[in-house]
Amino acid sequence: MRRLFKSVLFVAVVVSIMTSCVSQKKILYLQKEQMADSVTSIEYMNKRSFDYKVQPGDNLYIRVSSLDKSFNEFFNMSNSNNMSSGSGGNSSGNPAIYLNGFTVSDEGLIDFPYAGKIYVKDLTIDEIQQKIQNIIGEFQKETIVYVKLGVFNLTILGEVARPGQYQVYQSDINLFQALALAGNATDFANKRNVKIIHQTTEGSQIVRVNMNNADILENPEYFLKPNDIIYIEPLGIKRYGFTSIPYSTIFSAASLLITVLTFFMYTSK
Repeated sequence: MRRLFKSVLFVAVVVSIMTSCVSQKKILYLQKEQMADSVTSIEYMNKRSFDYKVQPGDNLYIRVSSLDKSFNEFFNMSNSNNMSSGSGGNSSGNPAIYLNGFTVSDEGLIDFPYAGKIYVKDLTIDEIQQKIQNIIGEFQKETIVYVKLGVFNLTILGEVARPGQYQVYQSDINLFQALALAGNATDFANKRNVKIIHQTTEGSQIVRVNMNNADILENPEYFLKPNDIIYIEPLGIKRYGFTSIPYSTIFSAASLLITVLTFFMYTSK
């Protein structure tokens, strides 16, 4: 009986430890970096190429500068009061971005002063800028057109501290910056198999990346696209696991086990 008692206790402790903690291999970012002993830094090549093609619902910030004072004031006033159906506002996010921007309609159009309705769907920011520049140039010489993506929408779901939809007011963002917005991934996040859902002209595309590996820095998916959805699945151990060894739980279970076995030892005599 004593031998059985020791065997059961040993197995209980071993199983509790093995199933109750997440290894650092599953927690740490950027592992296996290709760093030699004599080198203190290493460069991962991943040139940012912002070739995103504008889609319906995107918000564009467009500004026209001209040497003609009256022409310049007209566009500044138009941008400030832009509330037309083709370039309406939005109640979410920073109101100034929407009020001074042009929202692409479902038909892929924006309604721009002087130029009228302009088809911008599936065009890059540079292509839109050049298109508007050519149209405005027919009315007024010596003008400069600036076009930027007004709002960079991201949705971050799954094993993060603060899942939700985020709006970034900059031209680009990488995967680590996005996770920082959501308060970082939890210890139960499956960083080896992070899903990124891109919105394409045909529908949606799912890609998977491994954030545990430093090679992510050279992956084209390291830089996100507007309207991307990031989903981080939980590790299977989350059903019954702990991020660290739960000593109090183990000792409580062991004490209970000892009590039960002691009771049976005495009653079986």
